[in-house]
Amino acid sequence: MPSLPPETRDWIERNTGAKPDDARLWLAAFTHGSTGETLDYQRLEFLGDRVLGLTIAQWLYEQNGDTEGTLSQRLNALVSRRTCAHVARSVGLPAHIRLGKQANADGGRESDNILGDVTESVIGACFVAQGFDTASAMVRRWWQEAMHGHAGRSKHPKSALQEWAAGNQRRMPEYELVERSGPDHAAHFTVRVTIHNVGDAIGKGDSKQQAETNAAAGFLEQHG
Repeated sequence: MPSLPPETRDWIERNTGAKPDDARLWLAAFTHGSTGETLDYQRLEFLGDRVLGLTIAQWLYEQNGDTEGTLSQRLNALVSRRTCAHVARSVGLPAHIRLGKQANADGGRESDNILGDVTESVIGACFVAQGFDTASAMVRRWWQEAMHGHAGRSKHPKSALQEWAAGNQRRMPEYELVERSGPDHAAHFTVRVTIHNVGDAIGKGDSKQQAETNAAAGFLEQHG
């Protein structure tokens, strides 16, 4: 089993509040399946996703008296792949991800999907190593900017576009997958959204959902 690099060990101690005594655990947290190694981050990602969701839900509940619908909207935005990837970049996580040679060459280190997954796996590792309180405290530190920003405060572009179409007595938006390129671990999607007799717009992203969201936002900018 490879050893935990000293720079990664230092990063863990500085950023998570946990001691990286279990090298196997932390190596798994940073390892993408493209390495071909036995351990990877998938199980820890599953666990970290739940810790993240509960921490953010509790934090939102403490903030104010928002309705359930508003809380759900903000929660979905704050735990999204896009937000997780932004957080990963802000704490310098990409440099420590362990990728296979091809995945690295394909830009996997900057993929929102991979960054989001590894963020959750590190949360999961912190939970296993130190328990919920430490993992939750880490999430609150990492998510300070996102929590006090505008994530989830405005309508999701796809919902906003549906409301725009209904309000203007137009047909509902239709989404079409134009292109899917790249390998599975670094896929890129191009989607076109069309409203009959109004126009269309193109959106791109690391997932079909993100491409649809970007297409809706682009349509509103052009025609809204």
